[in-house]
This record gives sequence, C-alpha cells and structure tokens, in this order.
Amino acid sequence: MRAMRLLQPKPVSESPLMAVEMAVPEPGPGQIRLRINVCGVCHTDLQTIEGELDLPQLPIIPGHQIVGKVEKNGAGSRRFSIGERVGVAWLNHACGACDYCQRGLENLCAAARFTGLHAAGGYAEYTIVDERFAYPLPDHFTDAEAAPLLCAGVIGYRSLRLSGLQPGQRLGLYGFGASAHLVIQVASHWDCDVYVFTRSEEHRRHALALGAAWVGLAQDAPPVSLNAAITFAPAGWLIPLALGHLRPGGTLAINSIHMSPIPEMPYDLLWGERVLRSVANVTRKDVEEFLPLAAEISIKTDVKIYPLTEANAVLQRLKASKINGAAALLIRE
Repeated sequence: MRAMRLLQPKPVSESPLMAVEMAVPEPGPGQIRLRINVCGVCHTDLQTIEGELDLPQLPIIPGHQIVGKVEKNGAGSRRFSIGERVGVAWLNHACGACDYCQRGLENLCAAARFTGLHAAGGYAEYTIVDERFAYPLPDHFTDAEAAPLLCAGVIGYRSLRLSGLQPGQRLGLYGFGASAHLVIQVASHWDCDVYVFTRSEEHRRHALALGAAWVGLAQDAPPVSLNAAITFAPAGWLIPLALGHLRPGGTLAINSIHMSPIPEMPYDLLWGERVLRSVANVTRKDVEEFLPLAAEISIKTDVKIYPLTEANAVLQRLKASKINGAAALLIRE
C-alpha cells in the first residue's frame, strides 16, 4: 500500500514525510481493516510531525480523521458489514477498566492510544482499528465533508460543552481554523452570538460569512463581555487576554494538545469565579453525539482536497495559516 510515513520528527519546511510502499495490514481479533478514501489534516498532525508531542514510536503514519470502507473483518468482528462506510477518530483505544473509563472519561485513560501517534493513521491506503473505536457516518456528508468532523468537529463540540456555553449566550473564539469554523455553526444553532479573534484577514472574512457577530485581533477588545470562550491557537500569551474578556463566572476552554508557556498574570483575571480549563482528547460518546447533531443542523465543512503525495505541502500551508476551513488528503478516488 502507499503511505506517507514519518521516520524522524523535523520542521515541516523540510518535508519530513516520506512516500513509501508497505504491506497491507491484517486485522486481528475484534479489528476491522479499512480501505481509506479520505483523511483530514489536523494541527495535531503538525505537532506530531514536528516533535512537539512525545512520540511513543517511530516510524509512524500520521492522520486521525479517517473516512473509509470496511474491507475485512478480523476474528469475532461483527459490528460493521463489508463495504460499510465508517470513520476513525483520534481516540484509538482505551482500557475500559480504569476509574476514568468507568466514569465516562476514557479520554483521560492512562493506557489510551491515539490514531496517528500510537497506531498507524490515515495518511495511507489502509489502516486497521478496533471495531469499537470506529463510527458509522451520516449519509448527509460526502467523504471529504465527513473527515473534519471526526476531530476538528468533535473536539470543538467537547470544547463547547466544557466551556459551559448556554443557548443565547456570547462565545469568543480565538483562532479560526478547521475546528472553529465548525464550532461557530453549532453555537449559531444554539442562538449564541460569536466573537472571533484571529490575525488572518481571510479567516475574519470566513467568520463573518458564517455568522460571526464581530471579528478582530486577539489584542482587540470585543464590544461586550463574553460568557464563554475557546482558544484554538497553541499560544500561551492569549490566555490572559481571553480571560480579561470573560464575564464573572465565565469559562475559558483551551482546545490545544500542546501550548507555549502561559505568562504570569494578575489574579484579578481569575477573580469572580472565572474558570480556566484544558480540553484533553475526546471520548466515543462525544463522537456518537456530535455526528448526528452535525447532520441534523447541516453543518457545512469548508474543506479543500489535496492528493496524498502533497501531504508535506499541505502541512506547510497549515502552519502558515494559509488554509481557510479544513484540509484533507484524497487517498483513493
């Protein structure tokens, strides 16, 4: 099979992904083999490839927004039929037995494994996955439209829930890439006004087109205080600014798996029962709740498709904030 594989982490400017030919993997008990059609490109892929995340193994095939069809069932696998379209997300496996798993927090499981980090991801023609960690996809979406929902959409949905945002309230979004352009659509469905902070003029236009009430730079003050906010950029210096725009009792959710240091800040920014919290991975329940919601409200995924062989170039564009909406790799016509 064709794959784009990382041998050693390097800056994406050095095109670290190598085109290789590999054997087609065989599914084990309880697993399925997918023939991949499309794989979304995520900022976490960038952080994996550049070594900002601890890499448990090398080489690795990145990619964790996978859309494909079941080609083969392993022993005992009966959840999906051959030819059925399914998706694979970031969470690849959890132990199911620890305290976190038992409390519905499998995203915090110490033994959790993640697609494109511990397990081979979607920058390839095939992958295998435990059938319990694959998801039927709504017919409403094409393969390309469905791919960003599996991480950008789901982690954005979890961030919204953890921010405590209620219908009719005001939400701030810091950064406006793949996840934020989906989050704004859910918030708008909840009749919330959304205030977008981004340095990209193109992203500001995109936000306004999707219904933002206001757009500006991170350093700008919105015209009103906010009930909740989500940061998507891995920049610690944003945190004091974002807290300063929250109403008392508001929550700032950090949607980033890696972040630069948060600077020292006055306690006044937290005073008034403001909450600062991280968003760590997702659960299967998040995926299972979000996908039907996305279909119900007809979320529009603005996604640009590139050939698998252009993965390095796509990551370079992602790092330079030159992708409006989301990007995905076309693995198979």
